[in-house]
Amino acid sequence: MEAKGLEMMFRSFRLATVAAIWEESVGRAERENWGYQRLLEHLCESEAQDRRERKTKRLLKESGLPDGKTLGNLEENLLPKKIQRQLPTLLEGHFVERAENVLAFGLPGRGKTHFLAALGRELVLRHRYRVLFVPTFKLVQQLLTAKKELRLEKELKVLDSYAAVILDDLGYVQQDREEMEVLFTFLAERYERRSVIISSNLVFSKWDQIFKDPMTTMAAIDRLVHHSTILEFDGESVRVQKAKERERG
Repeated sequence: MEAKGLEMMFRSFRLATVAAIWEESVGRAERENWGYQRLLEHLCESEAQDRRERKTKRLLKESGLPDGKTLGNLEENLLPKKIQRQLPTLLEGHFVERAENVLAFGLPGRGKTHFLAALGRELVLRHRYRVLFVPTFKLVQQLLTAKKELRLEKELKVLDSYAAVILDDLGYVQQDREEMEVLFTFLAERYERRSVIISSNLVFSKWDQIFKDPMTTMAAIDRLVHHSTILEFDGESVRVQKAKERERG
């Protein structure tokens, strides 16, 4: 079969990378005396690598993760020592496999959002998990709109396709009871099935400000804490620490 015919067959089998590099690879195989097995390995490895890269790009694009908040520019030395020790284990991603949660607490400016965004990005890059990063108020409004339009169940199924959902700033903006009911529904649906990663400037004792009702508050905390890693971003603001470093410098 002619090379063009083979290329068309590769494309019909959805082997786009093999089709693109076929002729070049055959020429290289002839020059370097590869043999059929080595040529086939090269084609398959190239196709697999390209598919991995395309999948990773697609996952990052749909994740909503903020640009610039990466592991590379996360100043780990400014994090509390305990969190520095917890980071390597979190990066392994096993908590996602086990449908466990990560809860980050601390006052504004302590680096919670950057840390969780960087963690989410690494879950995509290293493990190709489907991750969604969303401000809590935005997700609540999304769920409330779906409920009013009688498609809440459908919306929850869409969110269920994400292995981990990062809710940024839980409690930052106070919501009314109806809005908190849909948030509780979301958390209850994911319990022991999918991971939730949350940042909050409110400690548990103040979560009645979020869920309004003591019983709902208790139930939400119980579900989140049952299988979770808790990160405490205490100490000084990251911005204050940076300012002091500049002064010392």
